[in-house]
Amino acid sequence: MDYGQFESVIGYRFRQRKLLTEALTHSSYSNERRGENVQNNERLEFLGDAVLSIAISERLFKQYTDLPEGELTKIRSKIVCEATLSDCAKTLKLGEAMRFGRGEEMTGGRGRASILADAFEALIAAIYLDGGMEASSDFVYRQMDRAIKDAISGKVFLDYKTHLQELIQTQRDNRIRYEIIREEGPDHCKVFHTQVLLNEEIVGAGQGRSKKEAEQEAARAAIASLELSGS
Repeated sequence: MDYGQFESVIGYRFRQRKLLTEALTHSSYSNERRGENVQNNERLEFLGDAVLSIAISERLFKQYTDLPEGELTKIRSKIVCEATLSDCAKTLKLGEAMRFGRGEEMTGGRGRASILADAFEALIAAIYLDGGMEASSDFVYRQMDRAIKDAISGKVFLDYKTHLQELIQTQRDNRIRYEIIREEGPDHCKVFHTQVLLNEEIVGAGQGRSKKEAEQEAARAAIASLELSGS
């Protein structure tokens, strides 16, 4: 991996490169190398979750002084949700930079929303440990500025299936349905591949560790496709 190039993408240069390596290491990679004392990003993800919450809370508190506590809490929950974090990770091509075990690699881990969201939080923690709260907050604000504004304006949707249904209801005859096209992996680690059809035409596809997650990913892809086409 070209660390320098990735640091250019994220806009932060590490003094302790081992923190970046750890943030980009999935547990499947360390599990396949138990004798090598390889650290994965799970502990960093735990810390990053807290750092992210503080950074977003501070931004909302200072920037939106007229909003009550309850409204601030609702907006924050939309910003720090899995869907938003995974979108930020995809923008940075975080999945492409990560280290995976062979099994996770083969089952599509690089594109899985839950993994990308966790890795994004781990990266936030790595920056925090390397450069402090100001550096990590600056990173969060750069990467999530659009998400913050969208959450304030009501453009963030936690339930993509519901939002897709609302989009297609502009025409009464529109019908959507979801279908599982294949399943991969053993029962304890199964991956579902789903597509969503609008009037029997495929408009989106997704995958996930559960049928629900796969359908949400398919709905998100469909929304992006329909908005791009202007439908």
